[in-house]
Amino acid sequence: MQTFLIDRTATPVGELVLIADEQGRLRAIDWTDHEARLMKLLNTHYRADRFTLREQRDPSGLTDAMQRYFAGELSIIDRLPVMTAGTEFQRTVWQHLRQIPCGEILTYGQLAQRIGRPTASRAVGMANGSNPISIVVPCHRVIGSQGALTGYAGGVQRKQWLLQHEGYLPKNLL
Repeated sequence: MQTFLIDRTATPVGELVLIADEQGRLRAIDWTDHEARLMKLLNTHYRADRFTLREQRDPSGLTDAMQRYFAGELSIIDRLPVMTAGTEFQRTVWQHLRQIPCGEILTYGQLAQRIGRPTASRAVGMANGSNPISIVVPCHRVIGSQGALTGYAGGVQRKQWLLQHEGYLPKNLL
C-alpha cells in the first residue's frame, strides 16, 4: 500500500488540493469543489495498488511551487515531477500535454496528430478529461476545433482564467 501526501492551498480561482507521493512527485491536483471526482480518478488509477492519504503541509515544496505559479512564475510547473497511472494511451496524451508551451494552445485534433493518432481526437478528449494532474499537466491548453473553451473538468471559467494568466487570452475577456 502506498502513502500519498495531501495538502490544500488557496488560489485566485478557488482552493486547490494537491496529492504527492513520498518521493515528491505529484500524483494529482484538482479543485476542492471537484474533490469527489479527483478521488474517483485516484481510485480508478490505483485500484490494484491501494493507497492511503496523509495530510502534510507543502509536500516536497509542491504547494509552494503552485503558489508561485499563481503569483506569476509560470514556468515553475514545467519542472515539477509527476507520476501518473492510467493506460498507455492516456499517459502518452498526458506526456504530450506537458509539451504544449505556456501561452499556447492546441485543438484535440492537433494533439491527436502529435501523438500519431490523427483520427483519435475524441479519445484524446477522453484522456484529457481523465488527467489527474490538472494545471501541471496542462489540459487547459487544449480547446475545441472551433476555438471553444470546452472540456475542462474544473469549469470553463477556470480554464479561461488559466489561459489568461498564462498570456494566451486577452484579460478583457473575464
